[in-house]
Amino acid sequence: MPNHKSSRGAQLGEAMSNSKPGVDQESCSRSISETVNGSHRFTIKGYSLAKGMGAGKYIMSDTFTVGGYDWAIYFYPDGKNPEDSSTYVSVFIALVSEGTDVRALFELTLVDQTKSGKDKVHSHFDRALESGPYTLKYRGSMWGYKRFFKRSALETSEFLRDDCLVLNCTVGVVRTRLERPKQFSITVPSSDMGRDLKDFLDSEAGCDIVFQVGDELFKAHKLILAARSPVFRAQFFGLVGDCSIDKVVVKDVEPFIFKAMLLFIYTDKLPDVHEVMGSSPLCTFTVMVQHLLAAADLYNLERLKVLCESKLCEEITTETVATTLALAEQHHCPQLKAVCLKFAANPANLGAVMQSDGYKHLEESCPSMLLELLETFAAVDESSSLLSSRKRSGSSIYGLDLPADGGGAVAESANPNGRRVRRRY
Repeated sequence: MPNHKSSRGAQLGEAMSNSKPGVDQESCSRSISETVNGSHRFTIKGYSLAKGMGAGKYIMSDTFTVGGYDWAIYFYPDGKNPEDSSTYVSVFIALVSEGTDVRALFELTLVDQTKSGKDKVHSHFDRALESGPYTLKYRGSMWGYKRFFKRSALETSEFLRDDCLVLNCTVGVVRTRLERPKQFSITVPSSDMGRDLKDFLDSEAGCDIVFQVGDELFKAHKLILAARSPVFRAQFFGLVGDCSIDKVVVKDVEPFIFKAMLLFIYTDKLPDVHEVMGSSPLCTFTVMVQHLLAAADLYNLERLKVLCESKLCEEITTETVATTLALAEQHHCPQLKAVCLKFAANPANLGAVMQSDGYKHLEESCPSMLLELLETFAAVDESSSLLSSRKRSGSSIYGLDLPADGGGAVAESANPNGRRVRRRY
């Protein structure tokens, strides 16, 4: 009888002996430099009222985040340089968050409001720069045009409509990453645990607890609730809990909010307002999330609480910020509170915030917040003044003069040592 095992072993040994010893294995990798891009649209209403504020005085946009850094647009109605005698308007983009040697490309567009497509565009993205992207040394560094547009020409152009200007700014922050090849891979499907648990909840199979919330009843599973919430764990399986209890009356939560909370417990996702209340919702998504945050705090659902904070941060408006600020204070949400204070203290928002119904609620429920709002407003004003002072004292600034004859633009970099480097394109 032939020995197949010995035969296979001999074949394997022969294959190994035929391989070439001493040959180096080859490997590869590649470095990829690319830009993380983001844009901001800055509308300046009442341009004629901004004129006359003086050279070096600016109107600042809201901050926007690109590539992990905060940026802002600075518009100088009377120009940045006193020696230009208000002949030109100036436009700059500033790094307003902490950062060191941030490399970036920029694009500034003055929008033609007749929509004829004749925008004034200055871009680095469609052409190579001799010295590569600009490097902004630290917070307060700026890039832009000291002579962006001749003011007399601007005021008779299609860029100015109904005393309004529109600027689009695109920032591309340079990022470098290293890629290594993957020799083998198997695609793993996304988790379907949440869907399976939701189906299990909807089927009511094995439910051993009923919650009466107002006029509505909700069935659930004690083990799943206890695994997700320390409050339910203590209620059903704690030292003073009762594992035999089969009905709980809930008085502090609205029925639709309790349903939303149950859906999160089973799916680990923030439910949609229509999923909770059907095709005719009783409230907006923002209001639902505000109530859901309070419920998450009550039942110690930390992930749900952070999800609600994140959504409320995205949905902040002058109408909702005061109510959200009061909620953040009452339920110990420091990140959300800081965002609300910064948004409300912005001079462009503060007047509308103080006229909102939520502000009256804030006055009554959290009067201490009014003092913090005032302190934040003062800090924002001081930060703006400090940034302006740093620019005047020689922070890193790239300024481009645009000659009237359309010749090559000249970039100037000013550093703290007073040395100036001119770059021509």
